[in-house]
Amino acid sequence: MSIRHGLLALLERGPRYGSQLRTEFESRTGATWPLNVGQVYTTLSRLERDGMVAQSGEDAAGHALYAITEDGRTELRTWFEKPVDRTSPARDELAIKLAMAVGAPSVDIRDVIQSQRRHTVKAMQDYTRLKAQALAAVERGGARERDDVAWLLVLEQLIFQTEAEARWLDHCESRLIRLSATAPGAPAGPAAPTVPDTSAAAPGAPAVTAAPRAHDTSTTGTPGAR
Repeated sequence: MSIRHGLLALLERGPRYGSQLRTEFESRTGATWPLNVGQVYTTLSRLERDGMVAQSGEDAAGHALYAITEDGRTELRTWFEKPVDRTSPARDELAIKLAMAVGAPSVDIRDVIQSQRRHTVKAMQDYTRLKAQALAAVERGGARERDDVAWLLVLEQLIFQTEAEARWLDHCESRLIRLSATAPGAPAGPAAPTVPDTSAAAPGAPAVTAAPRAHDTSTTGTPGAR
């Protein structure tokens, strides 16, 4: 997550002080990736050192304001224009856990998969309920409409991530069953369960159903709190 660029994007709308930036960042993302004031001010200090923001006096309450500079605007434009690099993916704890569980003594990898699947499906249902609330807020409109739309986009990305993760877990279990069936003297495991339909997670919420199993797809989501 680029806190630095997120703060620059907020500062492009006008001077802000630290706790105000934190509040607006969390409002825009639904507090999916919460910040503390220390992180905000540390990032502002680095941006100021790099010439991308500058102090801009104080507000009526005495808060020190920060404003974006031309160098900061250039950096922000570059960030928006440049695709997010996927050639060096971040470490994925679930993928590492399953990789380490393969052949680990006293570990039944299918138990690990089933436990994670239950958690993933629960997260998907929670996201679906939150999406219904976000859609209702967008339809109502109002002063916070921009934040509601931003939160809706974040939620939909989290839903897609958890859908893909559930499908990948099914694929992993199917792969293990096929491998165990071909191993000499090894009994075949139970049939892999399918991902349940979560369309009933919230009345009136858009359906979030599991697609047919994908192959070699891995991505995860982290629940956030509005």
